Amino acid sequence: MKLRPCIDIHNGKVKQIVGSTLRDEGSTATDNFVSEKGGEYYGNLYKEKNLPGGHIILLNSRDSEYYEQDLEVAKAALNAYPGGLMIGGGVNAENASHFLDMGASHVIVTSYVFTDGKLNMERLLRLIGEVGSENICLDLSCRKKGDRYYIVTDRWQKFTDMEVSPDTLGELSDYAGEFLIHGVDVEGKSSGIDEGLIRILSEFDRIPVTYAGGISSFSDIDKVRNSSDGKLDITIGSALSIFGGNLELDELMSYIAATKQPHPVATQ
Repeated sequence: MKLRPCIDIHNGKVKQIVGSTLRDEGSTATDNFVSEKGGEYYGNLYKEKNLPGGHIILLNSRDSEYYEQDLEVAKAALNAYPGGLMIGGGVNAENASHFLDMGASHVIVTSYVFTDGKLNMERLLRLIGEVGSENICLDLSCRKKGDRYYIVTDRWQKFTDMEVSPDTLGELSDYAGEFLIHGVDVEGKSSGIDEGLIRILSEFDRIPVTYAGGISSFSDIDKVRNSSDGKLDITIGSALSIFGGNLELDELMSYIAATKQPHPVATQ
C-alpha cells in the first residue's frame, strides 16, 4: 500500500468537495475545504515528502469559464513536481501529449473513452497511439446502482453500462498503466470507505490500483490494507490536515509505511 497524494481543482481553487454534488450547470459543488494556497505549494509539498504518483484532477469541464484557471493551478503544481503527478480533466488524444510535456507522468481519462454510456475502443486506441498505454491512468470511478457498481463519466454525473468487476478490470488492464477508482457515493464525506467496492478491487492485481473515497481514520486504512492484502494504494483528501481535516500527513505516511498492527487510535 502506498499513499497517493491529490490536488483537486475547481473554479480555479484547490479544493475538497463532496463528489456526488458536483454539477456542470453553474459550476457548482458542495465544498468541504477551499485552500488559500495554489498548485505550487502542494506540488512542492509532495515533492519534499517524496510522494510520487499523485493525481491532479481538473473538476470543471473544458467548456467551463473556470477551466483555464484550473489549468494554470495545475501547471504550477506540475512545474513544482515534474514527473511526480498525473493529471486528468479534459484529456483527449489531441492534447494528451501536451499534458505529458507539461510534466505529468500520466494522463487520467474517463469521459473521453466512454461515450454515450459505452466504452469507445476507437478513442482509447487513438489515445494509446499518441502517448502509450503505460502513460494512461484509466479513471474508473463508480457509483452504485442496485447491488452493482458502474463507471460514471462527465465529472461523475453520468452512468455508463460498464460494471466495475474483476473481469472488467482484467479486460481494461491491457490498455492502461494504472487505474484510479473513486467510490463516488462516499467521496468527500469522510464517513468511511465503500467496503463493497474495496472487496471487488481486492480481487485484481495486474496493474496498480488507487482507491479514493471516504477514508477518514487509521481504522479505514486498516480495512483497506487488510481487505486487499496491501495491494491497493489509497488517496486521502478531506480527512488530511492540509485540506482542513484531522489526519496529519507525516503521521499518516509513517503509519502506511509501517507493517504493524492497527493504530492505537483506530478504534476511536
